[in-house]
Amino acid sequence: MKEAKATDVFLLLLLGAIWGSSFFNIKIATYSYDPYTLALIRVILATVTMLVVSFLYKIKIYAFSKNWKTYALVGICNITIPFSLIAIGTSKVDSYLAAMLMSTTPITGSILAHFFTKDEKITFFKSLGIILGFIGILILFFDKLIIHESNYFFVLLIFIGSTFYSISGILILKKLKKSGNLNVTTSTMIWSVITLLPLSFIFENPLESTPTLESTLSLIYLGVVATGFAWWLRFKILAKNGIVFQTQVAYMIPVFGVIFGALILDEQITWKVLVSLVVIVSGIYIVKKYNK
Repeated sequence: MKEAKATDVFLLLLLGAIWGSSFFNIKIATYSYDPYTLALIRVILATVTMLVVSFLYKIKIYAFSKNWKTYALVGICNITIPFSLIAIGTSKVDSYLAAMLMSTTPITGSILAHFFTKDEKITFFKSLGIILGFIGILILFFDKLIIHESNYFFVLLIFIGSTFYSISGILILKKLKKSGNLNVTTSTMIWSVITLLPLSFIFENPLESTPTLESTLSLIYLGVVATGFAWWLRFKILAKNGIVFQTQVAYMIPVFGVIFGALILDEQITWKVLVSLVVIVSGIYIVKKYNK
């Protein structure tokens, strides 16, 4: 890994801010978009962006190659399911809570990797990080202002959505590790569009919706900036600074999520939320530090 310069740190902070901002924009988009339609339009916009990037970088897309079933499966697990569940869940909970729950992906990923990979086993210190992360989540359940009987189910949906990111990560490691990041991202997005399209029209009425300008702008931001541009930025950082540097963004996402939720949506931040945030980020740090 090359030594990070000030511009590299700025780009990493920018990526964290963009991904952290996606949650309050999801919340705003759900005001007038149904969840499957929201996910569909978001992925269409992101796919167009990634196709342009792939063209500029002269990357060949293998979405419909003989390996299409794997791309389709990863697209469902990495985009279709989590994007849909996050949209459903965030419509009923504070946006920063969604950001905090989603930030636990490295923790659930470590658990799954222990059972489904050969070289990423849980060590003593990683287990401490995992336990710490789940304690952080547990603290949230003791704050009745944030999590209560009316939104338990939606909190669970978001957590399940984050787990599917981990599942897709395992699938990519096992099946698509040498297929190229841009190709994998673009190909799986294409398949996500294909799978979200019928869900939107079967369970919702997208052609009859009357979205507000505010929700539409948030949705455009989600597709073009928070998904398409952010993935390109991730690859840029990854190529220049390496995986260890790039994955530090995991600590920033819940922090920015809480900041944006409080400042833009005026969501209530309690002391238990702040304690939970510190505990979760500490757990992520330990897991990633000993993920060797």
